[in-house]
Amino acid sequence: MVSLSHLKKEDPKLYQLIKKEIKRQKESLDLIPSEALVPLSVLEALATPLTNKYSEGYPGARYYPGNKIIDEIEILAQTRAKKAFNLDDKWQVNVQPYSGSPANIAVYLALLNPGDVLLGPALPSGGHLTHGSPVNFSGKFYRVISYEVDPKTERFDYQKIEELAKIFRPKIIVSGTTAYPRKIDFEKIGKIARSVGAYHLADISHIAGLIIAKKHPSPFKFADVVTTTTHKTLNGPRAAVIFSRKEISQKIDKAVFPGLQGGPHQNTIAAIALTFKIASSKKFKKIQEQIVKNAQVLAKELKKYKFHLVSGGTDNHLILIDLKNKNISGKEAEKILEEAGILANRNSVPGDKKPFSPSGIRLGTPSITFRGLKEKEMIKIARFIYELIDKKEKPQKIRKEVLLLCKKFPLKYN
Repeated sequence: MVSLSHLKKEDPKLYQLIKKEIKRQKESLDLIPSEALVPLSVLEALATPLTNKYSEGYPGARYYPGNKIIDEIEILAQTRAKKAFNLDDKWQVNVQPYSGSPANIAVYLALLNPGDVLLGPALPSGGHLTHGSPVNFSGKFYRVISYEVDPKTERFDYQKIEELAKIFRPKIIVSGTTAYPRKIDFEKIGKIARSVGAYHLADISHIAGLIIAKKHPSPFKFADVVTTTTHKTLNGPRAAVIFSRKEISQKIDKAVFPGLQGGPHQNTIAAIALTFKIASSKKFKKIQEQIVKNAQVLAKELKKYKFHLVSGGTDNHLILIDLKNKNISGKEAEKILEEAGILANRNSVPGDKKPFSPSGIRLGTPSITFRGLKEKEMIKIARFIYELIDKKEKPQKIRKEVLLLCKKFPLKYN
């Protein structure tokens, strides 16, 4: 890892807190699907003097001098992002958004007016806050119509989505989710959007790495705008990018800057450039394949223990468990698992009304797969979860087994 020697000398208290957090990560099994383990090279890119530079604007059109090299770095990030998804010149990419939520908000700012209709997935059906939740900017400034999974199949009903689109005539239809374990049919959503004259925004934040590795269908043939974070399955820095068709790219760029943001974080953009270089490698694609294999084995084992998996299983990197049949809330399960060194976040499931106290937990395999765990370890993890939730085993006992597993697959952070 980058040296912390100067930090240790300048601020011993902060240094110790960071060391404690590194130790916590080393001694935990991270099953949160929105988290991953960035390579040391990405950490090095983040910890560069690029953070010193102000560079408002875009390559070739900055509001500050001294940006010749910065322009080259940002263009490199853009080029590699397009290459990773095999995109042609019909697409432009903005690598400046600070995170996923600002990226989605920028798209809305560019393409919607306050009060316009937005059609997106509901939170309990796997949607994100920025897909129209009433507590979010997206739910406050626009007229939101939410589509849900079918109560019986717990999968999206595309015919129902089409019916809602024809009734409410949205200006944007959002596809993509934060807690949906099945493949998304971007082609069907694209056809629905075209039929009502709407833009199709595909939010692939969770599945971008899988798409690059061809383990999930790509939205680019069927969408007008594609947003993604660069962490999660992409395993890069905490940031986001926006891909847009050329005819609307200028609107998107203006919405990011000066619409929402000032100076971009050039150290992060350098890390994005590196992330997409890594994502184009054979090694990265093999890891993505293993992420899916691990998730499917974990799902299969959990089903053996009579856990109710939303939709019955998974096609991607995540599993959503409805715990109603286990007589335990998602919040309680999250706490018990964390005491044993297993991180899985509480999450809404279909039918839930209170997001802060939901009935489910969400599991994912990116972090543990990047760490090196494979199918055999998924069988162990499923047993850990069963013993903690069903058998009411003491977390301290399972914690010992978790620590042994973590030592077998050590993190290479100092």
